[in-house]
Formats: sequence, structure tokens, C-alpha cells
Amino acid sequence: MAEKTECRDLTDLEEVLNAGEVQFEESSERNEDCDSEENDESYVESSDDDYDGGEYQPPSRKPRFSSTATKPRVASAQRQRNIPSRRKSNTFWPTPRSKKGLKWASQATPPPSDDDGEMWHSLENPDAQPETPTFCPRHPPGPQIDATQSWSPLSLFKLFFSARSIRTIIKNTNKNAERKLSGGMKFKWSSVGVQDFFILLAIIIFGGLVQVPARSDLWRTKWPFNFPFPRECMTRNRFESIFYCIHLSDIEDDAENEKKRGTPEYDRLFKIKPLYKDIQVACRAAFHPHREICVDERMVASKARIGFRQYMKDKPTKSGYKLFVLADSCSAYTWNFFVYQGKIERVEKEALSVTSVMDLMEFDLLGRGYHLYVDNFYTSPKLFNKLKSHHIAACGTIRQTRVNFPKTTRNTLSRSADRGDMRWLRKDGLLFVKWKDTKEVAMCSTFHKAYSGDTVKRRVREEGKWCVKDITIPDAARDYNKYMGGVDLSDALIQYYTVRSKTMKWYKTFFYHFIDIAVVNSFILFKMLMREKGQPLLGQKKFRELLLEELVGEAKALVQASSPKAGPPKMCMPSHYGYVGVDLRRTCVYCKKAGQLRKTSVYCIKCDVALCCLSSRNCFRDFHYKKKGVVW
Repeated sequence: MAEKTECRDLTDLEEVLNAGEVQFEESSERNEDCDSEENDESYVESSDDDYDGGEYQPPSRKPRFSSTATKPRVASAQRQRNIPSRRKSNTFWPTPRSKKGLKWASQATPPPSDDDGEMWHSLENPDAQPETPTFCPRHPPGPQIDATQSWSPLSLFKLFFSARSIRTIIKNTNKNAERKLSGGMKFKWSSVGVQDFFILLAIIIFGGLVQVPARSDLWRTKWPFNFPFPRECMTRNRFESIFYCIHLSDIEDDAENEKKRGTPEYDRLFKIKPLYKDIQVACRAAFHPHREICVDERMVASKARIGFRQYMKDKPTKSGYKLFVLADSCSAYTWNFFVYQGKIERVEKEALSVTSVMDLMEFDLLGRGYHLYVDNFYTSPKLFNKLKSHHIAACGTIRQTRVNFPKTTRNTLSRSADRGDMRWLRKDGLLFVKWKDTKEVAMCSTFHKAYSGDTVKRRVREEGKWCVKDITIPDAARDYNKYMGGVDLSDALIQYYTVRSKTMKWYKTFFYHFIDIAVVNSFILFKMLMREKGQPLLGQKKFRELLLEELVGEAKALVQASSPKAGPPKMCMPSHYGYVGVDLRRTCVYCKKAGQLRKTSVYCIKCDVALCCLSSRNCFRDFHYKKKGVVW
């Protein structure tokens, strides 16, 4: 039985070996077929480079051949070999990366590496104080006027609205009125003098102190709008006619500038240029800023349809004209500014965040060693290095997407960091700081130390209760919070009693704003002078009231000086219109207020109004009783 079992096992083993030889021969035949195809010159092997990305065919469909009878059946391994493999292809498939288009994977930027040696440092790593430029201003900081003299609100206001500026406005306004009259416009007009312009300014400033629904309400006689001031100094029609014709530039030069529209020589701001330049020069001449200064935007509200009107959603005034302003951080004095004209072609292809700051920084007038504070719109390593070359230190918040901002992630601030945690890094002479307050804040500075041990109080929630806690704060963030608000404070002082009103002309909006700048800067100078003399300080409202009173007094003095000194003053006496043989009659003003239209030839010599003077209807007597309480 054992021999029979061994024979069966040997027989089975031989059958298995024979079957293996047959399978090996079949596989060798397939390899020979493949080798013959490779040696054949008509056989072309496909590759990834030959793949043209043809039409996609569903996997359920079988490939169709033109002649199945003439072509032998291809083995499955050979069919797989002829199909280009997408897994083995080398990054030639487009992958969408952004909305702007497709980005090939072979051209994708590699992730930032930390092999350059940069690393964020924590509070345990001390930082050294960098070298700071010495503060050497061109002039002593403060008002650039003789403090020993007596300065009134009007005398300070005249530093900005000089006699030359006023004469220019008056001349251009009279020429504009003549042009309108010759063009067919019908309105009562007489030439404007200096006294008229002072009254005009007084009424405009008064409109900022007293808020009324419409400007015409300032001349109403019924309660509660029975203001005595505008009616006593100027009629409403006279004010409206002057303001209707007011013009800041010469009308002939305006026509020449309009011919250049559409060319690079065209000046968008030509209609405000005379007063615009005078205010700029006056702001820089009357005051020299202290060491800490700041640059920021300012919006002047307007809905005019003009090319350089801007929209800023993060500003309280979202739509209007944008001004770039350099202000003193300690006093909020507007030292320099310019109006943004929109996107224009520049010779120097620099970013607006760089050119705006460099245009505001009058290095020849300022000096060296100033500390400039800006927000993340302006802050960039390129700008700070430029300022550093002019011996100006700079500090501000920065966007982490800026060019040359450190990209290393070694020991960076984590998302779960506690409030008060910070990281710092020095690169190319600049200090970069990441600080966790309510959210992560990034800052850049050229003159700060990373951390000096200062803390700030914050309300935090611990164990379900709110409590005040001291958290660490970087030196750059501490000084930024202290000195960055100069422009914002200046805007607030302007908005408290702004003289701005609705107007159809864009240049009149700037005329309003230039008055605001002059009044606020005059108030800041007045407050500094009072502090130096040890006198009690006045608020802005009281300052504007004094300025208003002095403007009216100056106008009345000019009227008395220009009027002829002949005979006694006029009295309220009746007289008759017309001359011999001609009877002219006018509508009685007293009857007109009562709703009746009656005409009379009698008028008052002093009041210059037509009034009935009859035995049955004595409007002359009633008018003067009601107006002054006296009889002629």
C-alpha cells in the first residue's frame, strides 16, 4: 500500500511539472510576440508626451477598431501598455488654484522653507535696543509766531486766509458774476468787497454752530428761527448771490485748462488750486510739528459725480474726496495734506502707499529724527527703508502678505495663543512683531525694542466672569496706540462744528473744508498760546463764537471807514419814489406780510422799504413800532 501511495504522489508531481512547462512556454511565446513588435519599425510606442488629452470615453465602452479581422487580438498586458498612464504622468494636469485661472502643478510655488535660519523669538529671548536717529528739527516745535504779542482768534485765522488769498477770491468772484450776467442770468448784483467776504465767512461759521434744516432758516423771523445775527448784517438774497458766484480761480485760466481735458497737462484741481496752495503753505509755516507725527486718510463727504470721488467702506464718511494728511500726533494740527486725484499715470511707478508718504514728508522743512506712525495701508519694508535713509524712524501695523515680510513658521504665534503672547524677529534692520490681543496683530518698526516689560489692562473672561487683567504689550504697539490718532483727532475737531453744507459745485465743497482746516488749526494755535501764558483754556465752541464776533466787528469797521462822512445819520423818515411828473409805486412790505398786495409811492429813507402812509392805513407807523419799538 505504501508503494502504491508513493507512485500516485510521483504521478501527480509529474503532471504538475508538465503543466508548469506548458504555462512557461505560453508566457515565453507572449514575450517573443512583444519583442517582435518592439523590433518592428512600423510599431510606435506611445508615451506621456504623445498624449493629447483627447475626448474622454466612458470606461464601459470598448475601444473600436477599424478592422478586427486583419489585426490580431492584443493581449491584455499589451493593451495596458499602449494606454498612457495618468498616475505615472509628471504633473502635466492643470489644477485650479485661484479664480484668475489655472495653475500647472509643475509651476506651483513650493511651500516656504525654514532653511534660511529665520525663527520667531518669544519673550524669553531678550532684544537689544536699536540705534535711533537723533531728533534735530529745522525749527523749534510749536507755533512759529511771536508769542509775546496778543493773538486773537481773528488774527490767527488770518494766518491761513491771508489778505492776498481774500483779494484773489473777491476778484475771481466779481469776474464770475459779470460772466453770468453777460450770459443772460438775472439776479441782483453789486461788487463784493472785503467787508462782504467777512460777513460771508461769519454766516458760514455761524451755520456750523447752529444746526437748521435749511440755510434759509437763518433769516426767518418767526419763532424758533428768529436769529437776529444774519438779518442784521446781510440779507438772504445778498448772501445767496455772493455764494452763487463765488469762485476760487480765474475764469479765463479755467477756460484754458478745459481745453487741455483728456491730455496729461489737464489739471483736475485747477478750480481750487489758488486757495489750496495758500492753505498748504500757511499750515506748514504757522506751526512746526513735534517729534511724533502720523499719516492717514481723511474723507470729505460728497456725492458729486466727478472722477476722483472715492469710496472707503471702513471710514465713517464712506463716499467723498480722499485727502492724505500728515498731522502732529500730540496736538492734531494738520501740517500738510494733498487731495487724491484718482489713478493717474506716474513717471515713477511706485505704489500709492509709498508715494503718498514721501510726498507729505517735506524733509527740507521738517529736519531729521522724526518718529512717523502709519497704518497697514502704508507700512512696508520698502517704505521704511526709504524713510530710514532720510533719518526718519517709522512704526506701524503691517499686513503679513507684504513683500519681504518673514515667511518662516518656526516658533510662530499659534492660533490658540493666549492673550498677550507675542513673537518677534529682526530682518534687514527691521523689527517684526506678532502680538495676540483680541486677534493677532503684526507690526513693523525701525526704532523700537521688541519688549521692555510694559503691560496693558484688558477685560478678559475667566471661569465665566469678566475681570481686568494685565497683559504684556510690545513697545511698538504701545506707542502706536498713543501716537497714531493725530489725524483722527483732527477729523473729530472738524466734525464737531463743521461748516460743510450741500452744494452743487465740487469746488465749493473744498472751500468749506478749507475753512474748517483754518478754523481748527487756529483753535489749536490759540490753545497752545493760552497754555504758554498760563491763561484758562477755551473750548472750540467758545473760540468759534469769538471768531464770529470779530469777523462781524471787522466788517462793520470796514463799512464805516469806507462810507463818506457827510451830515448826520439817516433817520426813519417817509419819502416818495420817482421824480417830477413820474409816479413810481412799490408793493408795501407790511401789507404783503399780512397777505394783501397794496402798492404805495411812500418809502422809508433809512430802512429802504415801501410802506403805506395814509390816514386810514398807516403801515409806516406800524412797521417801525413792531421792528424797533420807536416812532420816527
